[in-house]
Amino acid sequence: MSNTKNTSDSQPTQQSSQSSQKSQKSQSSGESRRPRPMEVLREARAQLAELTGMTAESVSSFEQTEDGWALEVEVLELERVPDTMSLMASYQVELDSDGQLTGYRRVRRYERGRSDGRRGGH
Repeated sequence: MSNTKNTSDSQPTQQSSQSSQKSQKSQSSGESRRPRPMEVLREARAQLAELTGMTAESVSSFEQTEDGWALEVEVLELERVPDTMSLMASYQVELDSDGQLTGYRRVRRYERGRSDGRRGGH
């Protein structure tokens, strides 16, 4: 009987050490895992909206860089009637490798109904 007791006592210890090792592996791999692109997009839009008080309507460019991520986000700055006269802005947004916003700046403003002469009007 004492042999059975020792076996049952050692099993939980082995199981708990195995689960502890798995937990440590998942924590260490979770810390080094880069966020997925869609996670970055959602988080960037949410962080920009929180900082500026304006809702991001779309992401017009998205790129992974050495230091993290770079995005250009289209934002409604001033709503007008008709909607085609609303004032829009493009913000360049930079995030670190964890997806945390490190900086942003407005790079242009335009009316929603205007074509983009800077890029599309060659």
